[in-house]
Amino acid sequence: AQDSCARRCGEVLGACSCQVTCQSLGICCPDYKEFCLQISPYSGSLMGGKDFLITNTTLDASSVIKCRFKQQIITSGYVDKDGRGHCISPLLYETGFIPFEVSTDDGSTFPYSGTWLSVHHSKVSDGEKCTLVNETKWQYYGTPNTGGNLTLTWTHQTLPTTHVNIEVWGYQETGDSYSENWMAEWKYLYTLARGIPNTGKYSFIPVPAKGNYSTWDFGMLRIIPSNYLDGQRQVHHNIYNILSVWSPEHALAWHLEKDFRNDPNAWATAKCIEWDRKEELLPKFLKEIIDCPCTLAQARADTGRFHTDYGCDIEKGSVCTYHPGAVHCVRGIQASPQYGAGQQCCYDSRGTQILTHDSTGGSTPDRGHDWGSPPFLKPPRIPGFSHWLYDVISFYYCCLWSDNCDFYMKRRPSSDCRTYRPPRAASTFGDPHFLTFDGLNFTFNGLGEYTLVESDLTSLRVQGRTQQAHFPNETRAQGTGLSAVAMQENNSDVIEVRYSEDLNLEVLLNQRVLNFSEQTWMDLKGLFLYSTPDQNITVMFSSGSGVEIRGSEGFLTLTILLPEKFVNHTWGLFGVMNGNPEDDYTFKNKTTMSVHASPQQVFEFGASWAIENGTSLFTYDTEFLLNSFFYGEKHNASFLPVFSPHEDPADPLVEQMVSRCGSDPFCRFDVLTTRNLQVGSSTRLSHQEHKLLVEHLEPDMSLLLVISCGWLEHPTNGRKNDTNYLLGSTINFTCNEGYELTGSQERTCQVSGAWSGDTPQC
Repeated sequence: AQDSCARRCGEVLGACSCQVTCQSLGICCPDYKEFCLQISPYSGSLMGGKDFLITNTTLDASSVIKCRFKQQIITSGYVDKDGRGHCISPLLYETGFIPFEVSTDDGSTFPYSGTWLSVHHSKVSDGEKCTLVNETKWQYYGTPNTGGNLTLTWTHQTLPTTHVNIEVWGYQETGDSYSENWMAEWKYLYTLARGIPNTGKYSFIPVPAKGNYSTWDFGMLRIIPSNYLDGQRQVHHNIYNILSVWSPEHALAWHLEKDFRNDPNAWATAKCIEWDRKEELLPKFLKEIIDCPCTLAQARADTGRFHTDYGCDIEKGSVCTYHPGAVHCVRGIQASPQYGAGQQCCYDSRGTQILTHDSTGGSTPDRGHDWGSPPFLKPPRIPGFSHWLYDVISFYYCCLWSDNCDFYMKRRPSSDCRTYRPPRAASTFGDPHFLTFDGLNFTFNGLGEYTLVESDLTSLRVQGRTQQAHFPNETRAQGTGLSAVAMQENNSDVIEVRYSEDLNLEVLLNQRVLNFSEQTWMDLKGLFLYSTPDQNITVMFSSGSGVEIRGSEGFLTLTILLPEKFVNHTWGLFGVMNGNPEDDYTFKNKTTMSVHASPQQVFEFGASWAIENGTSLFTYDTEFLLNSFFYGEKHNASFLPVFSPHEDPADPLVEQMVSRCGSDPFCRFDVLTTRNLQVGSSTRLSHQEHKLLVEHLEPDMSLLLVISCGWLEHPTNGRKNDTNYLLGSTINFTCNEGYELTGSQERTCQVSGAWSGDTPQC
């Protein structure tokens, strides 16, 4: 049985294949479907306890199922009455795709394999968790004016049982900070309610927990069928986890000790001071995190390095509970290299950054990045929970349960934007028109697969495939458009975005088509991937480079954002990024030609960047792709496009084109080559969006960056009239009654990045 897929999923065997592409090519080994598992649902919280179904294999009812994750964590499964296998997901201290295997002989052999997507607890849909009704009341219980009963609700159908137990779990990190023995642990504390009817609702009046449990201040509730023992994760001696429903993670105010209830302010103040003392001894992480973008427009444009903070989102009505006065916040995507710390940046309605020195609504950096960071598993990199321990529960101590916010802000001051440098952007769209990082634009209509950008700095490679455009009557046009893009950095996962043959947008991860029905955000190897509901795809690599792709009118529109460190480290169709367009036509053999070259010469420049099979990142999983691009030429030399389409005054399309396109040359080009006004409109829109993006990133082109002079303090016994610290802004100072001002009454932020005048005093 050398050609069996048992334990061989993902491999190519002698006569057949166990790779996912074997299905569309019709070359799978006969037992591919039996051993290479498809599951539903494919994702769940990293807390585990979720039942998932193996959809493509029927199993013998007498089989004893064991599921093994990461080759070491074993959970028990079962066979249902229809002969289908199920696994229960385990508690994991990491997010991302987790390999698992299945045994049907009680763990002797594990021939079946698949992958499970472990998700950050707050990114899991609300329906999968139980709900803390009026969550604020749970987290402020025992503080002035907060008491009475608490109510918990859940979807009772999730647990196929008549009675349930509700347990309290706490999270702790033990050992020495930033050392090898620093460990994370979720621990069962006690059972809050035992053997209650599984109605989906439970109300109770909380009392301080017994013993030392009442000192645990951060945790979760877990609901399980009542036929298991308390806190049980071990059904047999080494089998972890049972079907369960977890609550959101929260501050456990409702069960804290009597001292808290007697005087919450004093209790929290003591905790805040103790936290402040511990922080004093920990390494300083602030100088390691990226500076914030200076303006809201920059923050929303720099999508390779910053992503919306869901707790304060302008697209969702700016409900900013923790940041009063802000309209939008973003988080730095990558955690800092050594300490795994995170950045957050908040902006007011003027688009100016809010600093904690001026307002409690200001942005606060995080000792623990909220999303965790690879390789996860150990503090400070545990997704969500490390962050809660260092940055959230301490906010409750100092700011929410007591009035000591100055302690918190002293340890978590906003970064200003003095060292922020915007990324550079390059785009391609339509019948492919290219706008390089340095602002050169040209049209390259080759048919084939080409290097869009390549860098020796991080082995970044982004490759594009073009295919012929179709006229409205289905014949082929003398022009091409981008139909697929594949990318990788260092040894990250490979992502490909493409139009399928029925013109749906597909995203492939290492050759497998991804499904975004359950999760729109994925933590992958060396990158994060995000898909909006209308299929705008963003890939965020760990270097801070970002790639945005969307489909429009059958062509892909692509934008690449590269941080400043890539200057002089790029080549490909997007040229050498160095602020000088003159060398953007650099051929693969490193010769250059004038930016005033003819369209035919530009065509030769483009052709020089054709890729080779050996370095191709594309997936060739249909006969058409194999024949056209794998066995065929990478640059189809026999295809000659129209270089400059002729505008014939007698052509009825020309008049419509002029009203649709105005003076946009790319739009006019595309209408004439594809005979399709829609394509022209879409090109014009992409062109405008690129110009706007560049403008947002570089608001003052004469300076090439936004200048900030940094925060200015108001004088003791005085006031200042503004909190805008960017170039050109002027701040006036006044003294309180009975005080006189010396120094400068007004100071202006200058081009040098310094404030004019002298420090005022009252």
